[in-house]
Amino acid sequence: MAKEKKLVESITSMDEDFAQWYTDVVKKAELMDYSSIKGCMIFKPAGYAIWENIQQELDRRFKETGVQNVYMPMFISEGLLNKEKEHVEGFAPEVAWVTHGGLNSLQERLCVRPTSETLFCDFYKNDIHSYRDLPKVYNQWCSVVRWEKETRPFLRSREFLWQEGHTAHATEEEAQERTEQMLHVYERFCEDVLAIPVICGQKTEKEKFAGAKATYTIEALMHDGKALQSGTSHNFGDGFAKAFGIQYTDKNNELQYVHQTSWGLSTRLIGAIIMVHGDNSGLVLPPKIAPVQAMVIPIQQQKEGVLEKAQELLSTLKGRFRAQIDLSEKSPGWKFAEQEMRGIPVRIELGPKDIEKGQCVLVRRDTREKYPVSFEELCERLEELLSQIQKDMFERAKSFRDSHMSDAYDYAQFKDAVENKPGFIRGMWCGEKACEEKIKEETTATSRCMPFAQEQISDVCVCCGKPAKKLVYWGKAY
Repeated sequence: MAKEKKLVESITSMDEDFAQWYTDVVKKAELMDYSSIKGCMIFKPAGYAIWENIQQELDRRFKETGVQNVYMPMFISEGLLNKEKEHVEGFAPEVAWVTHGGLNSLQERLCVRPTSETLFCDFYKNDIHSYRDLPKVYNQWCSVVRWEKETRPFLRSREFLWQEGHTAHATEEEAQERTEQMLHVYERFCEDVLAIPVICGQKTEKEKFAGAKATYTIEALMHDGKALQSGTSHNFGDGFAKAFGIQYTDKNNELQYVHQTSWGLSTRLIGAIIMVHGDNSGLVLPPKIAPVQAMVIPIQQQKEGVLEKAQELLSTLKGRFRAQIDLSEKSPGWKFAEQEMRGIPVRIELGPKDIEKGQCVLVRRDTREKYPVSFEELCERLEELLSQIQKDMFERAKSFRDSHMSDAYDYAQFKDAVENKPGFIRGMWCGEKACEEKIKEETTATSRCMPFAQEQISDVCVCCGKPAKKLVYWGKAY
């Protein structure tokens, strides 16, 4: 028990210091480690396994919509990057440059990709000639580099893993349809697989992606009341096409510019999983994304028949569930605490007394409820329990989000909500950039999105009192 207590006490309470709690969890659960390169992180097996599951599930969903995977170089020449001025200005402070190849200075600097729009545009201008070549619906899984000043594991690092989709279409309508389609792929993935409720909407002009015609986002609420932009989808219109000369001959034999989209989601989702579901004992992983869904823990394993029966149960589970067994010589209490720290959805306890009764005990990570189950019913009951845990985790997260949402009708109410009511703040907006900037400067809250589901909760802007145009979700964010 002393060791178990020590393990839990090594995590700072989230109510005491949420940032330190987060760091403690990612370290103690062995998701990552710090690199000798400042701002870069090492994915340990437990952390990378979560990303692999995210990647596999998303990749399947992408391909169901006709997406094909490709891979582009990691270097972008300075001349190529400069072809799209607005895009370059947006990323300039974060770009990492290569100036030497071996011992020789390069004639032209190379940028380590912060994103790959220019690479895809350079490729498309030579690959697209006719309307028969369209659409191009490509995606790549890769890492990108952005020289961030302040970093935090998974949420913001100088190199991170992600996917970036880049598509080209014949018409504006097709591009808009694909932009929204991929946003909803993200939405369903987050809610169905990660058990994270999100709000879908459009970014304001100020907050949109550099070079985009329109940017759409899914926003999730973390346990500390801050928002996390969890995925974005951009309609580029024909702006990039005109900058790079991407044209095709239409059915009337006339030259037209293509319309493009881009959409991305990154390893910051691992941070979202931690901050939405975690507790003071560590991770709480949704079953659909958990690398290990069930851990068999033999109790008094030195006694005759216990290890043999535990191995037999594991064999029954393998192939149907992602299951493991803890054969270490640690005490049962330590094993339980370790399983909780790692966020494994269910542990299966098995001791001599259980064997006598022909049963094992299933213990939920999220609620710690216990369920005696006969050996014959184990697989069926475990499947039901994992499904119930997945559903309950989503409902709890949704209930938390909905209870941390407030409406503001004037600036005094808005500032009070920012100060005293962590979470999303719904407030009407006049559409003026000056109001956005004032709110950010005076409260540190930003516009998260203009939701697709628009409501008219007031007739006036929450900041200036002028006639309102859009309902906006505001909040402090990562």
